[in-house]
Amino acid sequence: MQDKIRNIAIIAHVDHGKTTLVDGLLKQSNTFRDNQAEMAQELIMDSGDQEKERGITITAKITAVDFNDYRINIIDTPGHADFSGEVERTLRMADGVILVVDAQEGPMPQTKFVLSKALGLGLKPIVVINKIDKPASRITEVEDELADLFLELAIHEDQLFYPVYYCIGREAKAWAVPPMDINENADLTVIFEAIIEQIPAPKVQTDGSLQLLVSALRYDNFQGKYSVGRIERGSLRKGQFVTLCQENEQIKSRIDKIYRTVGLNYMELEEAFAGDIVSVSGISETQIGDTIADQDNPESLPRIEVEAPTLKIYLGPNTSPLKGLEGEFSTSRQIGDRLKKELETNVGLRVEENGIGYLVSGRGELHLSVLIESMRREGYEFEVGRPQVVTHFEGEKEVEPIEEVVVEVPAEHVGAVQMEFGKRRAELVDQFNSNKGVTKLVYKLPTRALLGARNILLTATKGTIIMNTLLDSYAPVGSSLEQIRNGVLVAWESGVSTPYALQNAWERGEMFVGPTEKIYAGQIVGLNSRSDDLEVNVCKEKHLTNMRSKSSDGVVQLTPHTVMSLEQCLDFIENDELLEVTPDNLRLRKRELDHNKRKRANKA
Repeated sequence: MQDKIRNIAIIAHVDHGKTTLVDGLLKQSNTFRDNQAEMAQELIMDSGDQEKERGITITAKITAVDFNDYRINIIDTPGHADFSGEVERTLRMADGVILVVDAQEGPMPQTKFVLSKALGLGLKPIVVINKIDKPASRITEVEDELADLFLELAIHEDQLFYPVYYCIGREAKAWAVPPMDINENADLTVIFEAIIEQIPAPKVQTDGSLQLLVSALRYDNFQGKYSVGRIERGSLRKGQFVTLCQENEQIKSRIDKIYRTVGLNYMELEEAFAGDIVSVSGISETQIGDTIADQDNPESLPRIEVEAPTLKIYLGPNTSPLKGLEGEFSTSRQIGDRLKKELETNVGLRVEENGIGYLVSGRGELHLSVLIESMRREGYEFEVGRPQVVTHFEGEKEVEPIEEVVVEVPAEHVGAVQMEFGKRRAELVDQFNSNKGVTKLVYKLPTRALLGARNILLTATKGTIIMNTLLDSYAPVGSSLEQIRNGVLVAWESGVSTPYALQNAWERGEMFVGPTEKIYAGQIVGLNSRSDDLEVNVCKEKHLTNMRSKSSDGVVQLTPHTVMSLEQCLDFIENDELLEVTPDNLRLRKRELDHNKRKRANKA
């Protein structure tokens, strides 16, 4: 049975075409009927709202197709470094990987990370050079770069020999050799055949007592929690009594139902065998990393280990004067319960209590901002502090994470990039010119020095910069950095903002609020043109006199105010500031709202 099973993960750097390739595999394997809506969809596996909006994969997805009597389980993994915890936990279910590489960009930082994890687990690689129809594609150079990368990361000599295929994922076409004409008829048959011939069958024990490592969880309103994983030993029957082996205890339980994936749907099974990836219901206490084992022989498998978080952020109940007005869930207990639920599926996250709030640690700003945005959309109201790096001690030395940053930017903006990284004391590791006037720069700098850089560089380069980061190493904590951002404009009193007051405030700097907005004292309403903070009154009305009973100075012409995204707000705030997050608004504020207390604290 397991000889006809292939378990494969699709890995790549962000935006190199993993999910698009999975679309083609699903459609060409006749998984859907010709008249099904999925046949006209793109990025079928990116089902979450944020995944569709951001255009990235956030959580790993599992699907399955049948081809020539073989069952192929496909794991679509995220490409962004912040979600590498998803990659680490799901690779344990695979026996091989398809490494997708952009024919123009070549291997990127996340390519190196995911490939090192795959080779470390001994997974068989298949390389797919995608997007060969790009005008600037450079297939030969990318092949050489891949050879160097494999030479650097290979654990044993066999991993230096891997098949390479050439693909246009958007058109679902692939070739075993670079095509002379990319417009010729082709499909993904060579990829299917490569999976069957090159990827080994699952290395599992068909005999013996049950062992299933829980690598993912999913939920629905009908069956509740499902445990998803690969059966490593034995078989699994509907109604079977089992033992759930957790980190510190063992729980007797019973399998309710067993499902396997068919495209985007689930088929109920009476029995499943070693090597297959299944979902089982009936065990409500299960967590990622637990082992579902035979009741009479409860042997646990090694738990899933993921790399430690690099950033932490304070997240607690809203304490502003507008608290409780816009959110459905705003208490510390409700926030804590939501974070506990998140911990069940988000293996890269850590949560610890901190006063009335919590310290939430993750793999990067995007990792944390996706959680914040999800909670916001669910009706939660809370406040968050500035992201801080997570340090730890090696011996007696405190060390901090160091990032490798790869920047691609047009030649005319190289000076602006170098100046910004110079301010942040970054070390330039490499610089070279690629095709069509694009310069690639490789820097190393502490994670804390990178905070806020992305938005500044996007502005400085007119949105043309491509920036990718990867955790490189740990080094002793360096000296503190000076504040790079200007000071802020702080509201002097509470009320409703008026056009008259905003017109005067614009002379002081850039505004973040428009007219007729609710404002409270201590709220940040703009960016000062100078380095220090300045208090302004944006609620002041134009006073009328007996001589002039109505205003006749004409219409006030206001410059449109700046509206920042969640990530931009997190990048913007300093240590003495907070971000108020509600379903309706994002408000920047000072941690201490009373201006007299702020002044005394600054003098101290």
